[in-house]
Amino acid sequence: MKSAASRQRPRTPDGLDQVYGLHALQSLLERGETPREIWVQQGAGNRLSELLSQAHSQGAQIKEHSRAVLDQLTQGAAHQGVVAFCPPLTPEHEESLWLKLRAWPATAPPLLLVLDGVTDVHNFGACLRSADAAGAHGVIVAKDKAAPLNATVRKVACGAAEVVPVYQVTNLARTMAKLKASGVWITGTAGEADASVYDIDMSGPTALVMGAEGKGMRRLTREACDNLAKLPMVGQVSSLNVSVAAGICLFEAVRQRQLAS
Repeated sequence: MKSAASRQRPRTPDGLDQVYGLHALQSLLERGETPREIWVQQGAGNRLSELLSQAHSQGAQIKEHSRAVLDQLTQGAAHQGVVAFCPPLTPEHEESLWLKLRAWPATAPPLLLVLDGVTDVHNFGACLRSADAAGAHGVIVAKDKAAPLNATVRKVACGAAEVVPVYQVTNLARTMAKLKASGVWITGTAGEADASVYDIDMSGPTALVMGAEGKGMRRLTREACDNLAKLPMVGQVSSLNVSVAAGICLFEAVRQRQLAS
């Protein structure tokens, strides 16, 4: 038998992703994306008034609910008193990547993250969060054997999924070949590599390739790289979570670019 609380739980809008947290909502509005509906914790409206007023003026419906309802909806995650319901995200087309590369200013060399076979949505979301924090210009994934850009990814990414372009490509190795032809140097991460990631020059146009945990990069992906590099492991563990490794590599690129500027 259902409890009284479950019988009274408000029904969520069908077919929409849940995006929660102040930063995520702000990112949506700054991009001109209007949530269909926003649930606000009772009593939290005053501190959110500016964001809610902007969202309402853009056509969003605002509804108040108890903290218990929002906690149950987000399964205890830090929603900061606000949950927005938005149309699902869709990856950008491959052609938009080439258009942006052709228009890239020489003063800001592109930094791209390529994910090969990363199928776990939590890892994907964490990689997007790291990519945003490092100022990466986009994340490239294959159409097959890749995590979907779904609501869970958006939750884990904490707003990064709304601002970091995700380019979905048909053939990853072919895309990497075109990147090289466009002047982008590609470094793949592999535990058996001789060079350290700290030895690779990433101050120019760079794409970092991360393979799936356990399996690593696929053969054709590996062969399409200019360099292979590893993270020096000095402890007892032999490998890192892919999102952690991606963050370390991305911020090494950031460090090099700051020194070069």
